[in-house]
Amino acid sequence: MLAEYETVSRETEERLHAYMAVLKKWNERINLVSPKDMDNLWERHILDSLQLVPLVKGRERFVDMGSGGGFPGIVLGIAANIPGVLIESDQRKSAFLREAARITGAPLTVLPRRLDSAEVAPAPVVTARALAPLDKLLTWARPLLEPGGVGLFLKGRQAEQEIEEAARTWRFDVRSWPSKTSPDGVILEVSNFNRAEG
Repeated sequence: MLAEYETVSRETEERLHAYMAVLKKWNERINLVSPKDMDNLWERHILDSLQLVPLVKGRERFVDMGSGGGFPGIVLGIAANIPGVLIESDQRKSAFLREAARITGAPLTVLPRRLDSAEVAPAPVVTARALAPLDKLLTWARPLLEPGGVGLFLKGRQAEQEIEEAARTWRFDVRSWPSKTSPDGVILEVSNFNRAEG
């Protein structure tokens, strides 16, 4: 299922490199990516985000929560080539995201709002990476997701613990895909989530 994530067309690769160039330029002024990660952007951030492409391809659109430096939102807009809304409360990061979308031609809209006050048409897919524990992600994602949709969340070694904690207040189905880029990482595909009764 996730094997195809590494193969991208030459045009897509060029657009991803254009994104990396604008990211490096902006990172000198605002903190988008840790300085220690700048030398391995492709492996650490681009490939990690590309893992979601097979899971979003064929969907009508997506919403990316807390988009920050554009992972996975910008990468998905480029590689999956489907419309997306990137929600980011930091005005400077929102300006960066708009510039990155413009330069790469990604079909993306940037919404400079807090997640708890963002008004956006519900989408079939909601994504997030390195944003918050699963319980909080479900709280934010619920109003952004259309019926039958899925949340795709890139997680680290605490994923199982986060699932257990979220299950105290939510009912949901979850599939866990092993990360191709991190031995401790997983992709959580969460569906049918609603607040637990009582």
